[in-house]
Amino acid sequence: MQKKVPKSSDDLLETYFKQIKVFPLLSFEEELELSRQIQNGEKKALHKLVNSNLRLVVKIAGLFNISDIPILDIIQEGNIGLIQAAEKYDHQKNVRFCTYASWWIRQYISRYITNKRRMVRLPQRKEETLRKIQRAYHILCQTLMHQPKNIDIANEIGIPVKDVDAFINMAADSLSFDQNVNDDSVSAMDTHEDYTYSPERNLMKQFSRDGTMRILNKLKDNEKRIISYRYQLNGCERYTLREIGDKLDLSPETVRQIEMRALKKIRKHADELRECVYVEAM
Repeated sequence: MQKKVPKSSDDLLETYFKQIKVFPLLSFEEELELSRQIQNGEKKALHKLVNSNLRLVVKIAGLFNISDIPILDIIQEGNIGLIQAAEKYDHQKNVRFCTYASWWIRQYISRYITNKRRMVRLPQRKEETLRKIQRAYHILCQTLMHQPKNIDIANEIGIPVKDVDAFINMAADSLSFDQNVNDDSVSAMDTHEDYTYSPERNLMKQFSRDGTMRILNKLKDNEKRIISYRYQLNGCERYTLREIGDKLDLSPETVRQIEMRALKKIRKHADELRECVYVEAM
């Protein structure tokens, strides 16, 4: 009996390509209708939207193709991001699904590659901060036209420069910011794209802002103003209780009580707000 030869990675990839090509591409109107059905809990609509966009994942995954990580693993992680996008796609925003989904796919792939390369996994909050630092580094490289200093990165994302120093040192064992991209080893540059113009990223930031403001609009006017002042929303600076009291002609204690009351209301929408923060962080 002839021994069956295992398929190579290229053979498996070719087989996968053939499998996903059978799913037809969708028109914009079909995407919007599927979104309506998904929001009504229809699983078949979710599967159709995901399957019809598997080729999008392959296209994006190719941009992240790294020699020591199998491309099929990268595609699989991108597929998870695609599913996440399909579940959250909102037809009321009136945008093409590929624009919305691209952001989720890229973020899941980037996070997977970063975690795969790091010898020691970091807590989620630290991972998110490190991604912000890496993203800010690349944005500043393109806008300043030279390698930014840590203080530039700190100012860009609004954290103390000592925290930037600590996170860069933490990541030094696995990712180097200034490593030559022609080296055989992979630098942080390999897992982050050009953010000079990114329509899907701009779209997601708008989604995040809209979601946050939708929750704040449920508050009374003075509650909304105090939360905005306290947490730097709408481009406001962060103010102390006393400074807010001076602006609104209230005592610091009254401001504190109003803030506590507003936060209690916001907690009722914790899951929705957490999603907005998650999007912005990624």
